[in-house]
Amino acid sequence: MASAYGGPEMLSVIDQAVPEPGPGQVRIAVRAAGVNPFDQRMYSGAFGTDPGNLPLRLGLEAAGVVTAAGDHATGPAGPVEVGDEVIAYRAPGAYAAELVVPASSVVPKPANLSWEQAGGLMLAGVTAVHALEAIGLGKGESVLIHGAAGGVGLMAVQLAVARGATVLGTASPAKHDLLRELGAVPVAYGPGLADRVRAAAPEGVQAAADLVGTDEAVDVSVELVADRSRIATIAGIARGAQAGIKLLGGSPGADPGTDIRAAARLQLTEAAEAGRLRVLIAGSYPLSEAAAAHREIMKGHTSGKIVLVP
Repeated sequence: MASAYGGPEMLSVIDQAVPEPGPGQVRIAVRAAGVNPFDQRMYSGAFGTDPGNLPLRLGLEAAGVVTAAGDHATGPAGPVEVGDEVIAYRAPGAYAAELVVPASSVVPKPANLSWEQAGGLMLAGVTAVHALEAIGLGKGESVLIHGAAGGVGLMAVQLAVARGATVLGTASPAKHDLLRELGAVPVAYGPGLADRVRAAAPEGVQAAADLVGTDEAVDVSVELVADRSRIATIAGIARGAQAGIKLLGGSPGADPGTDIRAAARLQLTEAAEAGRLRVLIAGSYPLSEAAAAHREIMKGHTSGKIVLVP
């Protein structure tokens, strides 16, 4: 929980009573909660500094075991019952040992995923699906994915490859082997990026997704993709607005993709259960060390997801 606006030092763990679930709600004993850049922006002041919103409960995704269920507790996959292993998204306040959420936010946890993987699947996964839908990526096309080795990027790479697309993914050279393993053509970011992409895809690229938010990502995408309606950004909102490309996510003026993201949840769990989608975990931190987890994601160089565990 963030007691004030500022940096990770504002985060602390406090004890609060957890209510019994009401009709259509469930209580979950959290086994892992995903850490996302959006969480950090909430208390950084990026979305305002209204003191009336403090303290801020953080987190939007969690995995755990249902410990209580209210009447008519039904999720997208059917009734939710005590003992079910589930993933919850959206789950405001997911940085917790226990939380109560609408059953409509709960889907079954794939048995082959660890708790950490399950806790880190949803937000990155639905964001990746939203990005690929927004740019209209189809079979046989080439797509440039910026930030391909990050949490959202790794999901987007796998999902794009599964669509039958040729994926060019930007990342530092140290992460190129991982991208090749997932079926992408890695390209180093930095000066000369556009020329390297042209060399890797001499027939051109039809779409681009900026998942990192740099000016380079937006500028190179605009240079290489003829149709700006087929370029989207989840992080470079200001630069993206200037360039006239699609803005996605929770930032002011962006398309939240609510329906697309909700529908993506069962698609993602099915793909993960079938072994077609891997959830790569970059690190796991105790809930009491949430500040350290946030300092890590703020570096912007993790490959995969950071999660918190009780």
